[in-house]
Amino acid sequence: MRQPPNGADDGQEELFSVDELAAAARPGDAGTARRRAFRDSPEARRMLDVTEIHAEPAAAASHRGRQIIARFPEARVLETDSHWRIPHLHGNEGNVERWVRVKRQTLVLGERSSLTTRPNGRSADWIAPGLSNGCAMACAYCYVPRRKGYANPITVFTNVEQVVRHLGRHVAAQGTKPEPNQCDPRAWVYDIGENGDCSVDDLICDNTADLVEAFRRWPTAKASFATKFVNPDLLELDPQGRTRIRFSLMPHADSRTLDIRTSPVERRIGAAADFLEAGYEVHFNLSPVVVRPGWEQDWADLLRQLDDVLPTRVKEQAKAEVIMLTHNDRLHEVNLDWHPRAEELLWRPDLQQPKVSQNGDRNVRYRNTVKSASLTTLRALIGAEAPWLDVRYAF
Repeated sequence: MRQPPNGADDGQEELFSVDELAAAARPGDAGTARRRAFRDSPEARRMLDVTEIHAEPAAAASHRGRQIIARFPEARVLETDSHWRIPHLHGNEGNVERWVRVKRQTLVLGERSSLTTRPNGRSADWIAPGLSNGCAMACAYCYVPRRKGYANPITVFTNVEQVVRHLGRHVAAQGTKPEPNQCDPRAWVYDIGENGDCSVDDLICDNTADLVEAFRRWPTAKASFATKFVNPDLLELDPQGRTRIRFSLMPHADSRTLDIRTSPVERRIGAAADFLEAGYEVHFNLSPVVVRPGWEQDWADLLRQLDDVLPTRVKEQAKAEVIMLTHNDRLHEVNLDWHPRAEELLWRPDLQQPKVSQNGDRNVRYRNTVKSASLTTLRALIGAEAPWLDVRYAF
């Protein structure tokens, strides 16, 4: 039995041989994944160099699971009863010391058991059951690892057909949208990437492509996802206006410290016109807004850059979401062990107060007076530097 990387011998047996899985994914049974030029590029391999795959048996045996495992033929494949309970990943404080390495080298495959579409009303009308959880990027403020116990690699859900069928039924049940709202004037908007980044997920498999294709067929609905990663392969998916991509932006100084392993802010801005031309609706997430000395000037500079760089056709359809920083005491402790400089910006007890989120997490956010004043300031900056950018909502 091969040992797991980094000496993490957990006694797990390999689930299937690589040869068996590669053969199962060849043309002739259920087809193969779409070809992707960027997916096999050096930049993509720097983002994901998978050496260890933990897989539920049903996920590994599925068509999508076989495709994924065949894509990483050098990876060791280990059986797990549950994608939520992997002993040397979840609850292992030692993983803090290799926080980024786990994200780059470890992948988890599971089947999504809960197919529930939840109402939202802020960014989207509905939160769809996503096809991933976790991310290969390492943004210091990300909320997802709070639930995963010191490790936050990507978990890919392989039962994509079930999720698409569920969404199709849900879209049909809604019928035509009766009136405009802040999410969209005509379409029901479904957030398909609440706990991951769909652009990075596309480096692994066609889950994102399958969702974009599905929403292209539903004239009353629209998919939506936020991203900090520019994946040129997504330009080939032909969404025909039925998918909204939201490029997340923050001032360059903040991004260099907090947006670890993401595409540079300049590249995200520069990609907007290409994605609009490819058939996406392109919006922007101004998030998270971090209050620190000099933040007002840096946001003004960023907004001025948007105004200078973006062509008129992008500006005419662009809208923004503004999201103030929410942090968490447990994530604060994790960050102190791998990226303490980030906490100089994120952990501000002098400005923050406790907050219980909708899912029951106990977090911290800016005090009401600080948040209100900051949002007023940022709205004024948008009006002055990018008056064409309508704010759909601010939170």
